[in-house]
Amino acid sequence: MANVIKLRKGLDIHLAGRAQEQLLPVKAAVEYALVPDDFVGVTPRVTVREGDHVRAGDPLFVDKGCPEVGFASPVSGTVSAVERGERRKVLRVKVTADAQQEYADFGVKDVAGLSADEVKDGLLKAGLFGYITQLPYAVATRPDTAPKAIFVSALRDKPLQGDFEYELKGQEHDFQTGLTALSRIARVCLGIGARQTAEALTGAKDVEVNVFDGPCPAGNVGVQVNHVAPVNKGEVVWTVDPTAVIFFGRLFNTGRVNLMRRVAVAGSRVKQTGYADVLVGTPLKQILAGNVADGGRHVRILNGNPLTGAVADEAAVLGAHTSEVTVIPEGDDVHEAFGWMLPRLDDFSTSRSYFSWLQGGKTYDLDARIKGGERHMIMSGEYDRVLPMDIYGEYLVKSILSGNIDSQEQLGIYEVSPEDFALAEFVDSSKLPLQKIVRRGLDILRKENA
Repeated sequence: MANVIKLRKGLDIHLAGRAQEQLLPVKAAVEYALVPDDFVGVTPRVTVREGDHVRAGDPLFVDKGCPEVGFASPVSGTVSAVERGERRKVLRVKVTADAQQEYADFGVKDVAGLSADEVKDGLLKAGLFGYITQLPYAVATRPDTAPKAIFVSALRDKPLQGDFEYELKGQEHDFQTGLTALSRIARVCLGIGARQTAEALTGAKDVEVNVFDGPCPAGNVGVQVNHVAPVNKGEVVWTVDPTAVIFFGRLFNTGRVNLMRRVAVAGSRVKQTGYADVLVGTPLKQILAGNVADGGRHVRILNGNPLTGAVADEAAVLGAHTSEVTVIPEGDDVHEAFGWMLPRLDDFSTSRSYFSWLQGGKTYDLDARIKGGERHMIMSGEYDRVLPMDIYGEYLVKSILSGNIDSQEQLGIYEVSPEDFALAEFVDSSKLPLQKIVRRGLDILRKENA
């Protein structure tokens, strides 16, 4: 019997352009890239040179602080560039794909008979271990950590996020294999939504199934950890994206690294919404080719969803943890006189300032404008209304801004990740970049405790 957890705090934002359940044709790219910044907390050391030939599954770089953690190439081909930024920071490693793909062979394994160390070793050799994140600090974990539990959230409920049940179709066996492999390491907690009915989720084996019934951010793995196994100082839990679980399952079932994932292509400025089967590291311009309205003018392309995604530039590629590519209006072509005073019906307000709240489950075509400037922090209780965790969000943010580490620890910083404050950032009257603030606080605390 699954454990049902009801959540009342939160906010569902219904945006126009949700992905339809259909596959979009996307041509294979000529060049792919792996971005070290996708793996938070990793300091990369590149292990290849321009002109080297690599197979799919061969490492392109390793974590300088833990060299046994490598990061696998998504394709076989020739290393075409190692791009660096300021202070020689590694921005991305590019690989020009072979016409005929060649895979490193790691051997087929029966996960039911593996030990925890053998599962870790398999993931390390294949360059997939870095896809596991940990709390505290919300960073890529290391093999010497001992998690008290491993959390996988199959519920995606942020605006314009894809439906994992649709992504899972045809991948059920690999998903279960990945879950079983993780269960050899520690207790696995699988979080699903109250409306999810796929047998691969509701009947998953070797895991503890927890059903979360409530508005966004019920799907946040941090929220689920807070309600099932809160993290205290000195404890560690691992969190794994459900698509990464499929990657792990494919590895053990086939002996190959296959980083193909089904991503949602969504947003009101996408001509045809749907899903695309693409490899990690695929250029976004390849995924969106000919599918952006208005010729790409006055739009914002996001590597992710509107709450937590990163603004994409010309060189952007599909992130290692990205489950959707969204295109929304930029808003730079909108000019309103006294717009804030109009009794509008097509805009969204959490405070019911507009009459649109009378229209029930209306979908909105919101743009990227902040509609205000950063100002002094207002202690209004706004964060608490959308943060279904046993922490005081406003006080935690204030303690981070003031640099009070003792207060941060007492207020639960070990349990949170930046995405947990995405909704609070959306409703914040003070227009503070809360996700950046929380990330900075976690980084400082990690250095202090190193």
